[in-house]
Amino acid sequence: MAPSPSSQKPLEIFFDGDCPLCLREIAYVRKLDRKKKIVFTDIASPTFDAKQATGRDLDKLMASMHARLPGGQIVDGVEAFRQMYSRVGWGPLVRITRWPLIRPVLDRAYALFARNRPRLTGRCAKHKSCRSSDSAPSPPDTNL
Repeated sequence: MAPSPSSQKPLEIFFDGDCPLCLREIAYVRKLDRKKKIVFTDIASPTFDAKQATGRDLDKLMASMHARLPGGQIVDGVEAFRQMYSRVGWGPLVRITRWPLIRPVLDRAYALFARNRPRLTGRCAKHKSCRSSDSAPSPPDTNL
């Protein structure tokens, strides 16, 4: 039986090309992707149109890793990484990240990292997330 057309399409990874950490990881995965199962799209490129490419706004794409599956569905967060690494031979390790006790821990840890990624990579001036109220420290309580 021939593979379905969607299984022949590559996974599309949307990454922040202005993020030094992201660039290192993408360079590493590109080396592992010998069978060219992944297409990489730089969402920081001035020619990238988030709404046209994904139907989502750029701030949402910048907030966490996103991937488009061969069938067109978009996934984000740790699941985008799972999809990416499963295509470069890391399937056994990816399966472990789906275990019931591990999955929620990784999901929460990545959400915390993603929320602070611009600050951790020294890029706060370019991103709203560094100025958002959820990342600002709370003012001291003067009623103590």
